[in-house]
Amino acid sequence: MTGSEAFEPESERVTRQLRDDILDGVRQPGSKLVERELAAELGVSRLPIRDALKVLVTEGLVTPRPRTWAVVREFTSTDIADLNEIRTPLELLTFRLAAQRRTRPGLEKLRSDLDAELEAARTGDAVRARRAAADFHQAVTSLAGNAMLSELERTLRSRMRWLLAQHDDLMAVANEHEALYAAIAERDVHRVEELVVKHLASSRSAAAARRRRSQGS
Repeated sequence: MTGSEAFEPESERVTRQLRDDILDGVRQPGSKLVERELAAELGVSRLPIRDALKVLVTEGLVTPRPRTWAVVREFTSTDIADLNEIRTPLELLTFRLAAQRRTRPGLEKLRSDLDAELEAARTGDAVRARRAAADFHQAVTSLAGNAMLSELERTLRSRMRWLLAQHDDLMAVANEHEALYAAIAERDVHRVEELVVKHLASSRSAAAARRRRSQGS
């Protein structure tokens, strides 16, 4: 890899760091994101912080406040319902196309992501397991082979990754992905659709349960 290929603009690095912090639960919903404080914490000027916050507002992870600060978004029950309404038809279409169009290299990538998720789930590494689960879903989108679908996935990626992270049973999610992988590999479209419906129902139940726990604490 050349130096130019390895270079990552500071604003992109800061955006990635803050995004991961939010999605991995390091920065909790409602937490203040103050430009001056973040700049000192991350050792950068305020400009890349400002740029990063703008991106994260667009991605739906951050809520802007007046002047020079923002807060980590607190997803409401309506937000979650809206996400699920969008997710259901998109994932049914994505997984169906993936089963119909899967390629050997695509399946190898999907298997790699799944193996990483299974390993992390077995060891209880929630951050790695959830990141690998998100990678699995992105790999399925790539297998679907539809440019517009990929564009929609990129637009919703951060919010969908947040939704995936609401499931606390890491092994259950990994096992569901294992079954989906097998159905895709076999090009069993009917089986894929059945499994997606169950996967979505499991995700909705997990998100609702976590929300009840957080409201009760």
